[in-house]
Amino acid sequence: MNSLIKLELIRALRNKKFLFFSVIYPAVLFLIIAGNADDTKIDGTGLTLATYMMVSMASFGALTAVLMGNSERIAKERESGWVRQLRLTPLPGRGYVLAKTAGAAVVSLPSIVVVFLAAAVIKDVRLDAWQWLALTGVIWAGSLVFAALGVAIGYLASGDAVRPITMIVYFGLSILGGLWMPSTTFPQFLQDIAKWLPTHAYAALGRAVEQSQAPHTTDIALLAVYFVLFAGGAAWLYRKDTLKA
Repeated sequence: MNSLIKLELIRALRNKKFLFFSVIYPAVLFLIIAGNADDTKIDGTGLTLATYMMVSMASFGALTAVLMGNSERIAKERESGWVRQLRLTPLPGRGYVLAKTAGAAVVSLPSIVVVFLAAAVIKDVRLDAWQWLALTGVIWAGSLVFAALGVAIGYLASGDAVRPITMIVYFGLSILGGLWMPSTTFPQFLQDIAKWLPTHAYAALGRAVEQSQAPHTTDIALLAVYFVLFAGGAAWLYRKDTLKA
C-alpha cells in the first residue's frame, strides 16, 4: 500500500494543470473575494470577510485536490486496465481505498498552506501560532472525507460521465455548504439543507478554531458519519467492480 501511495503522489505532482487548480486557484479566489474587505463582521459568524473566506478557500482548495483528482483519475484507470492489474496483487479493496485517500490528502496540504500564506502576507490576517497549526490540522484531516467521496465517484461513473458528475457534486457541495458565500445569506430552507452537508461541517471546524473555540461535536460527528459512508461505499464499489471483471 505504501508503494501505491508514493506512486499516487508522484503522478499528482507531475500534473501541472491539476496543481494549478488545486493549489494556486483557491488562493487567487480568496484574494479576489476578500479584495477590499474591512473589519466589518459577517452576520452570525463573528468573523471578518477575510478570516471567513480564508477558511472557506483553504477548505475549497483541499476539496478540489482530493475530490477532482481522485474521481477522474480512478475512472481513467478503470478504462486503461490499471485497476485490473492491481487486482492481481494481494492489495485488498480497503487498502486501495485507503491508498487513494491518503495519497490525495497529502497533495491537498499545499493548497491549504498557500491560502494561509496569501491571507497572512497580503491580507494581513493575524492569528496565534496554535491557531495556524490547528487550522491546518483540522482542514487537512477533514479533507479525508472528500478524498473517500472522490474514490466512490470514480468507481460509480464511467470515464465519459465522471467529469460532469464530479463537477455537479463539487460545485453543489461548495456553494450550498457555504464555501463561496456565507450560508447565513441563504434563504431559510437552504440554510436548513446546508447544515447537514459535509462541506458546511468541514468549514465550521476551521471557523471554530479562528474564534478560539473547540470544534462542535455535531460537526465532527457529521463528518465521521460521511467518511464511513463514503469510504464504505468506495470499498463496496471496488469489490463490485472486481466481480464484474
